Amino acid sequence: MTSFFEGIEPVRFDPDSTSELAYRHYDPDEIVLGKRMEDHLRFAVAYWHSFAWEGGDPFGGRSFERPWWGDTMEHAKIKADAAFEMFAILGQPFFCFHDQDVRPEGATFAESKARLDEIVEYFGEKMEQTGTRLLWGTANLFTNRRFMSGAATNPDPDVFAWSAATVKACMDATHTLGGQNYVLWGGREGYETLLNTDLSRERHQAGRFLQMVVDYKHRIGFQGQILVEPKPQEPSKHQYDYDVNTVYSFLKEFGLEGEVKMNIEQGHAILAGHSFEHELAMAAAFGILGSIDMNRNDYQSGWDTDQFPNNVPEVALAYYEVLRAGGFTTGGTNFDSKVRRQSLDPVDLIAGHVGAMDVCARGLKAAAAMLQDGGLEAARDERYAGWDTPVARDMLKNGTLDSIANRVISEGIDPEPRSGRQERLENWVNRFV
Repeated sequence: MTSFFEGIEPVRFDPDSTSELAYRHYDPDEIVLGKRMEDHLRFAVAYWHSFAWEGGDPFGGRSFERPWWGDTMEHAKIKADAAFEMFAILGQPFFCFHDQDVRPEGATFAESKARLDEIVEYFGEKMEQTGTRLLWGTANLFTNRRFMSGAATNPDPDVFAWSAATVKACMDATHTLGGQNYVLWGGREGYETLLNTDLSRERHQAGRFLQMVVDYKHRIGFQGQILVEPKPQEPSKHQYDYDVNTVYSFLKEFGLEGEVKMNIEQGHAILAGHSFEHELAMAAAFGILGSIDMNRNDYQSGWDTDQFPNNVPEVALAYYEVLRAGGFTTGGTNFDSKVRRQSLDPVDLIAGHVGAMDVCARGLKAAAAMLQDGGLEAARDERYAGWDTPVARDMLKNGTLDSIANRVISEGIDPEPRSGRQERLENWVNRFV
């Protein structure tokens, strides 16, 4: 173990505590809708933001000093020691990682893979000792300069091949560690200018790549869920995985809608011009809601700032959609969140997660209370009740423009608009949050 978190005791549920490191709302054993809170939320730490991010931003470099900065396997194991120590302090049941987060890049692909295999073995020992599990693994196909023109969509077939080999290695690692999902995020799968881009060719490459991933999942017997994470524009001018609707269209085009679900991030939803609950509701409507990345953006900055969530009403509406869709199965709540670059102390890293977990717990309980009350569902049912009549059902199933027009004339149909009751429904939500 390291001494990085020395002196920080495990965080406990204590609503009366005056400590800044106590859960006041997150009680893992509290029963919510017949299930333990921990089993509803399924919290995970993001390895990249907590242990690989150096505190830089577009205008400045590293601001953090960590004992694991370095490019040796010894540094990687020191990082793993600190990570699992933090998981234990927080009581987080899961974590997530990219290959590049956990091992230094090698001089060749083979060396990088050997280093990944070595750290996976190290992780396996620590997971067995602590009981911490892997929510999902993924591959970093965006940071290295080889990916400047994309990975699966790259104009160079050698980059496509490198990317495929990397994903295979990361899927093997996830499978070995008992990961419950595997995520693909196309960080640079898009274009900066149409002047040098063949859209049709790149879409076909991306679709074929994902088909290969699904095929490999079945060939190795991986029981986890394949997830795609949508994100618009950043860092490219356009990305093929813009939002849930776009990704679902892509999955349908390549016959993958029954194989792949969504990992949806709050910050990415905002960048796409949507709310988080909109993206969750869309995924649920398509039957592809898998897991979530929980964070928030700074609404003044206009880019993906990946801050810890602190808005209970927003979080409550998000979990309302999750619960309404039946809750998580293999998915969970991954904190794709990072402390600010001025938050230098180890305790800041703990405090960021503690506060976020409490916000999520409050949001979950509010969402559960809303669902139990049934007010929104009753209002929704009332609004669409007309479509449940035999006449309306027959019109939708068997009607033609001629038959419908004749009915409007013969019955003298002359509808009057009805209130959507938005303000009253917003007031109703505010009773719970």
